[in-house]
Amino acid sequence: MRYKRVAAVAAAATLALGLSACGGDSDDAGTGAGNKDFAAGSTMERLNTAQKIKVGTKFDQPGFGQKGLSGKPEGFDVEIAKLIVKELGIPEDKIEYVETPSKVREDVIVNGTVDLVAATYTINDKRKERIAFAGPYYEAGQNIMVRKDEAAITGPDSFSDGTKKVCSVTGSTPAEEIKKYVKDVATQLVLFDTYDKCRDALKGKQVDAVTTDNVILLGYIAKDEASFKMAGDNFTKEPYGIGVKKEDTDFRDFINDTLDKAFEDGSWKKAWDETAGKFGATLGDPPAVNRY
Repeated sequence: MRYKRVAAVAAAATLALGLSACGGDSDDAGTGAGNKDFAAGSTMERLNTAQKIKVGTKFDQPGFGQKGLSGKPEGFDVEIAKLIVKELGIPEDKIEYVETPSKVREDVIVNGTVDLVAATYTINDKRKERIAFAGPYYEAGQNIMVRKDEAAITGPDSFSDGTKKVCSVTGSTPAEEIKKYVKDVATQLVLFDTYDKCRDALKGKQVDAVTTDNVILLGYIAKDEASFKMAGDNFTKEPYGIGVKKEDTDFRDFINDTLDKAFEDGSWKKAWDETAGKFGATLGDPPAVNRY
């Protein structure tokens, strides 16, 4: 009888160890960590093995990437990045966020400062000369924000007389687009490195308007409805993508697969509803990723 009891205890212990080992295939306590199989030498394998990742994002854009009380950025871009990191089998607390203003987004990818960039990053051909994009995962549109009492500015054509100053960010698509409408770029277009500075300049009456994507402006307005409003309708289409190294096709394909999965399982919409969706912008249908 003694030998039977010992055998039973041993079998139970073996079963417990086996269940514990099997548990390693799933997320560790929901953190996103877990065993993943990736092709040898791929970016996915490297990051999974390292169990850490650097993500470039904005720190000054409400609803997309803005530092919260936690000291870490919060928003839709950040949540999209987290979905990718989870598929890599890396815990959220192993993400290092790197502040990435518009003017340095290509640089931090090319130089390897970050592993990917999710930062209201409009996909365009000029940027594709240096880096590659996964996505898009959202389509915004450029618009204009003015002070609440402003009546003379109703859209981009309002800058054609040369009397109004408009602020945007160095290296951004909106800064380039608005040049088509201003009479004198040198005197009318004011550029800063962050949109927070544009907002402050508008409130302080150093400029007459701020232009960038509608969803970013809606975030500012939601936080200060007494001071700001939108002026007119969207006048561009801005598809947001995830920036990666130009030659890293496998990593881009992996991110595209992750985005498609997020579109289908509801996690994409959930990320929106909990972030930028609170400001009243429309999400729309999932965009078709461009697998070029």
